[in-house]
Amino acid sequence: MDILWLGVFAVLLLGYFALEGFDIGLGMLLPVLGRTQRDRDRLVAAMAPFVLANEVWLVAVAGVLFGVFPTLEGRVLFALYPLVVALLVSWILRDAGLWFRRRLDGHAWRAGWDRVICAGSWGLALSWGMILAAVAGGLSGSPIGPAGAACAILVAAALAFHGWTFASWLLPGEMTGARRGGGALLASAFVAALPAGVPLAVLAPWLLGHAAPAGTLGVLSLIIVPFTPLLVGAQVWTWRTFGPKRAAGRMPSFF
Repeated sequence: MDILWLGVFAVLLLGYFALEGFDIGLGMLLPVLGRTQRDRDRLVAAMAPFVLANEVWLVAVAGVLFGVFPTLEGRVLFALYPLVVALLVSWILRDAGLWFRRRLDGHAWRAGWDRVICAGSWGLALSWGMILAAVAGGLSGSPIGPAGAACAILVAAALAFHGWTFASWLLPGEMTGARRGGGALLASAFVAALPAGVPLAVLAPWLLGHAAPAGTLGVLSLIIVPFTPLLVGAQVWTWRTFGPKRAAGRMPSFF
């Protein structure tokens, strides 16, 4: 049972980076790809429908981490407290930018929130990079250091590449000047998830050693399994509704 739940945790974590990664990457590249206000409006409208569905994966990751590996909860939060706070602040800023940028008209208003989206996206990428480096190091020592900085740059580059590929897939030729198919998007999703997959594979025995008792894992299975089809169904509906074949007529005006 503990191996099964480790697999569930791995799927959720890698799924978060593969899916939410392009939203973060697009936010990072917003001032680069969106040279005009109209271009930035188009980019935000392209990513926005996927944000909430993709963020569910992070919520599920946190729930599985604290439910399946309860002895790690306090240790992770204590050791990574500054980075967790930075991650949450960046998350709030990015989402606030997405929601508030169209609440008023005006170039200055939207441009200001575009900068907030970009800053929040960079904060998410860099925070995740340092968190992954700290976890890979066994949560020993300072979470902020040369290894963390190097991993932060690596994660930021991977997510930016994923965001660029997503823009080239959903809006072919409009912003990036390139056209990418579904295969290229899958490849960039793999690149985005790789920085999380490597430490996860290395630390798998350590995680199994901190798993909850079998009885607790059985109860969690009864609680979570019924919601799995809803998670999958929401993803399928989102991609079918806002994919490239229907994106032109389905972009939400409230973003």
